[in-house]
Amino acid sequence: MPVSPARDLTQVTDLKGIPIAVERMPTRSGDKFVTPQGFTAIRDGIKKSSGALPFAPGGKPRWLRAPLAAGARYEALRRTVREHRLSTVCEEAHCPNIGECWNAGTATLLLMGSVCTRACRFCAVDTGNPRGWLDPEEPANAARTVTLMGLGYVVLTAVDRDDLADGGAAHLAACVRAIKEANPTTAVEALTPDFQGVLADVEAIVDSGIEVFAQNVETVERLTHPVRDPRAGYQQTLDVLAHAKRHRPGVLTKTSLMLGLGESDPEVIAAMDDLRAAGCDILTLGQYLRPTANHLPVERYVTPEAFLALREAALARGFLECVSGPMVRSSYRAEQALAGNNCGLGGA
Repeated sequence: MPVSPARDLTQVTDLKGIPIAVERMPTRSGDKFVTPQGFTAIRDGIKKSSGALPFAPGGKPRWLRAPLAAGARYEALRRTVREHRLSTVCEEAHCPNIGECWNAGTATLLLMGSVCTRACRFCAVDTGNPRGWLDPEEPANAARTVTLMGLGYVVLTAVDRDDLADGGAAHLAACVRAIKEANPTTAVEALTPDFQGVLADVEAIVDSGIEVFAQNVETVERLTHPVRDPRAGYQQTLDVLAHAKRHRPGVLTKTSLMLGLGESDPEVIAAMDDLRAAGCDILTLGQYLRPTANHLPVERYVTPEAFLALREAALARGFLECVSGPMVRSSYRAEQALAGNNCGLGGA
């Protein structure tokens, strides 16, 4: 008879502060697990399904290569993030650029925890219901981390928190103010949730002292709901971006689309036109990469040449910059987005 392995228990508290023992077992993608705060979440955001398509045979195209996540600066930044109990979207979303960005001493901070209330079918962030949990020390920790990193430009992003009355807007604004107080010369980009389209919550972020307000449309209008959570919306994102620009015209607005989900180039162009009509200043275009077998499959790999052609189409429509390339993500080289050189990717 096989011997059962010893259980590995860790002591945590539930949402009421009552100590509980949680079994620390390795969780696979799509499995439920209990977070250190005592609520249940799904690893990598999407439940396992018998209908999930396996990964297609064959490797990725040769142009989809990223530096290894290693090196002294990478390790130093990772220690800083761990020390101050911060999450980064670089890790939680399995970003392929983590090696390049962290070795350059930059990162995108993921605020309000690492569990999202939504379950978009492209995203590998864990999903669940945090039931109002927030870390009251996070604004101070975020400010201290920016100071320690010596950042001149920081991107703050956050999971969707539909469990909070304001979607977390007040907490995010407090993080921005704390960073600005401790680091007055640091420029802040806020890549935010859509706050369910509540414009007063958008204003709270825009008025917090940021230089760039970003909210991602993610994909073309036709594919919005196969790709995004039902609570998200193409028009809702356009309305959020348009209101941010109207409310404070001096703040730059920014969004991102993933390519390779089944969209056509004319649909991408139509999205560009909609975004410009909403006053969006900066656009990023990148290749969708399937994080797990439970997520949407890749429908096509867009060539570097096609990305450059779409960048030219965006610039012709009046975007201040369009950072476009296979490995681009919404926060990729964000501090260089207005350099007019496609962040060094070619096609300047």
